[in-house]
Amino acid sequence: MPATIGTGRQAVFAPLDDGAGRSEAVVRRLGSAIALGLIADGEQLPAESDLATSLGVATVTLREALSDLRRRGLVETRRGRGGGSFVRVFEPALTALTQRRVRELGSADLRELGEFHAAVAGTAARLAAERATSAEMERLVAAVDRYADATTNAARRRTEGRYYIEVAAAAQSVRLTRQEIELQSELAELQLFPPDTTGWATATLGRHRAVVAAVGDRDGALARRLTEECIGLRTLAMIEVHLSLGSAPGDTLDGDADVSWSTARGELDDEPSR
Repeated sequence: MPATIGTGRQAVFAPLDDGAGRSEAVVRRLGSAIALGLIADGEQLPAESDLATSLGVATVTLREALSDLRRRGLVETRRGRGGGSFVRVFEPALTALTQRRVRELGSADLRELGEFHAAVAGTAARLAAERATSAEMERLVAAVDRYADATTNAARRRTEGRYYIEVAAAAQSVRLTRQEIELQSELAELQLFPPDTTGWATATLGRHRAVVAAVGDRDGALARRLTEECIGLRTLAMIEVHLSLGSAPGDTLDGDADVSWSTARGELDDEPSR
């Protein structure tokens, strides 16, 4: 089994929230964990009864979810000795999920998702500044380095998701980490990237490094503010790209969200103030 962050691992297999015990929720939880690399390609999932118990769902619900994941090409089942359910990282299946999800959402949905993510990740960054151990700081630095090394949009999306989960894990809160994973499950399905992805990635990298530096300095207020700013600008860019792909009549940027990609990019490029 691959090495993973302890709190993140707990969150993947933690019980689903009350009222979310449908097979779709299980598919989203496990699918996001696969997309983010929290469950590795080829890894064997726990036995059905054990997995159902840990997620807090009925065995029949879990089996329905596993059947759905098999149809999507993200899980395969092997029979006989040494058999069971095994993870498959199948990029076409992840891409298909992305395309379907993008068509379902409007700009208001994206804005609300971004606002909620900023609240969760911002709180996690503040708490991480108060609680992160030296080992957790090392993992945060490593997470940012992985983002720096990413060369494709899919890799950037995956490594950035892991970065935010590491921040939540450094806050030492299973609930926050679980919520971050749930959010990343939605964001992982939204491969919406600005036109200048290389420039955007460079600017985003600078913001992430500034957050990690603030966490290391135990400056929770700054870590939270920088995190909220980065997610806010990313959300504006996602909305603009989404609209450029074609939207329903009336699906427009409005109010304070009426900001162009070039404006958002310019703000992201600005040196984070400390």
